[in-house]
Amino acid sequence: MACKALGFAGGCLLAVIRGRIMKVAVVFFADKNREKLLNISKALARGVEAQGHHVDLIDGFKDVNSKLTIYEYIAVGTAAVSPFGGKIPERISKFLSSAGIVAGKRSFAYVLKEGLRAGKTLVKLMNTMEHEGMFLKYSEVLCSPEEAEEVGKRLHIK
Repeated sequence: MACKALGFAGGCLLAVIRGRIMKVAVVFFADKNREKLLNISKALARGVEAQGHHVDLIDGFKDVNSKLTIYEYIAVGTAAVSPFGGKIPERISKFLSSAGIVAGKRSFAYVLKEGLRAGKTLVKLMNTMEHEGMFLKYSEVLCSPEEAEEVGKRLHIK
């Protein structure tokens, strides 16, 4: 009602002031430790939802035909394939290349704190995402669902 009085057609002044609700995808790829990565991904989604955004949780191994074109922000997470780190599931690059238009999308990369070199695993994931043209805004090694939820609450999704 107030929006029409001020001459805004279709959008509300409150949405202009606060920023708009964005569609966010949390995509995870779990070879092993599926439950742990699923719990961390759900917690991350709860944190992002606490900011008022719409979040969809996508399993990269099960939801093979998912398209990411409609999302404005994409979070991608995985765990290391080997205990020494540095390797990620090959499915990630195949999924991202067939998931529609992801080039230019703002994104967040996260990996589980497992093995000896989680940082190297994170760098490999970031390189894969950048190879597809995604614009990385933030990356993190996550240990627990509580930490993931706090990170989700503090992500700058705009």
